[in-house]
Amino acid sequence: MEMLKRAIYGPDPQEQMRKCNGLLRQNQRTLDRQLNNLKSVENKTKTMIRASARRNDIKSARILAKELFHVRQQQSRLYKSKAQLASVGMQMNETFAVRKIQGSMKSSTGVMKEVNSLIRLPELSGTMRELSQELMKAGIMDEMVGDTLDSLDDADDIEEEAADAEVDAILAEISGGKLGKIAQVPDSVPVEEEPPVEEEEADFDDMRERLKALQS
Repeated sequence: MEMLKRAIYGPDPQEQMRKCNGLLRQNQRTLDRQLNNLKSVENKTKTMIRASARRNDIKSARILAKELFHVRQQQSRLYKSKAQLASVGMQMNETFAVRKIQGSMKSSTGVMKEVNSLIRLPELSGTMRELSQELMKAGIMDEMVGDTLDSLDDADDIEEEAADAEVDAILAEISGGKLGKIAQVPDSVPVEEEPPVEEEEADFDDMRERLKALQS
């Protein structure tokens, strides 16, 4: 009977809205987990940078600062994605509300742009594609064009010089200004450093592996 109703009248709008909102919440939880993991990596990296600063191990501190720079870039992307998800949810629910009042559904180019952008995230790719299919069924989105993804601006690229400046700022921030200037000393200049501690080396390897897993 339910299948016959759907064949005659189409999908139930309330059911469609519940399913779309469920997929949005699922994506939100995924982003929250990723952000919590990155926060843990960030805190651990800061601790290791301070330890390197105490040993005057400039080279290790700079390597760690670069890792922290990438962590913060990833955090920025994920926070932007959370804002985009919230925007999709708001526009989607407004469209469903208009349909309930007017009895017709109008596609939204704004939703389409946000969804296309979010599909590019490896963390959300599968569930966002499922959400896009539901939004197309509901008439909120038109069918996506394959090359639309390639046309989106990629704001993640950053010049090496600018990245180095960010790394210097991170070192100055975490070391209280102690490593801000001396961190630019060439790697070939010898510095006094204590023998590496095995536990710290293990922590460094663990942090690198966790970061790679988050970025893959």
